[in-house]
Amino acid sequence: MSYKPSENDLMAYLYGELEGAELEAMEKYLFQHPEARAEMERLYQIRKMLNQVKDKEVIAPPIFVGDTRHRVLWNAPYLKTIISIAASLLIVILVGRFSGMRIQYQQHEVRISFGGDTPANPATTPTSNPAASLSPDDVQAMINASLDNNNETMQSSWKETQEQLDASINRSLALNSSKIDRLLREASVASQDQIRQYVSGMQTENLQLVKSYFKLSSDEQKEYIESLLVDFSKYLQQQRNDDLQLVQSRLNSLEKNTNVFKQETEQILSSIITTVENKNPIGTTN
Repeated sequence: MSYKPSENDLMAYLYGELEGAELEAMEKYLFQHPEARAEMERLYQIRKMLNQVKDKEVIAPPIFVGDTRHRVLWNAPYLKTIISIAASLLIVILVGRFSGMRIQYQQHEVRISFGGDTPANPATTPTSNPAASLSPDDVQAMINASLDNNNETMQSSWKETQEQLDASINRSLALNSSKIDRLLREASVASQDQIRQYVSGMQTENLQLVKSYFKLSSDEQKEYIESLLVDFSKYLQQQRNDDLQLVQSRLNSLEKNTNVFKQETEQILSSIITTVENKNPIGTTN
């Protein structure tokens, strides 16, 4: 079965994590496969280059809250509103142009008419005043002038708002910096009394923990000794009962053996007496 290492095995060999049989198999494989040996050499060179690269401190980019300097002018909501109004007026003007609409201004009055020419009142309308009517170019010029004024106003307002925002950010940064400095000073000038109180509190807590540990240990030892005494008492009682039973059984056996011996003795004596009487009948003498 041919051995072919995986990428994990190659990485482990590159970082010196293989041992024993795996290391021998990997070295044998690299010796037999020049392309794999070349690839391993390339990985070794890359690792060597990466080890030479020094770490650099990464500085967080500044955060600008509410920065409107890069805002596109056409995306402003006020300008969109003005442009929509101007487009509506332009559409009205074009419709009026194609439908024959006429606008006249006479004696502080604006008259709008559609269709043909309207008869003018000779008593109230002077015919020699060319400024009585407004052409579409005049209206467009008025709209453009209004847009220019509005743009200038908005630009000045945005500039003032940006200045106020920058000033607010600077004040906030200065206030936060002063607070941090004050906290550092308060932390650095901790009094010796506070340190002693902290150490005393730690000693008291440690002493209480030690007392609790010894008390718990003594209680556990007491319970353990009591359990040992109870077990020993039970053992003695059981041993006593076993001894009494053994003595009782031995006494019973002895009594039984005595009775058997007594019976056997009586039988022997009876047999002897019977034999003697048979040899010497009554009334005979030797």
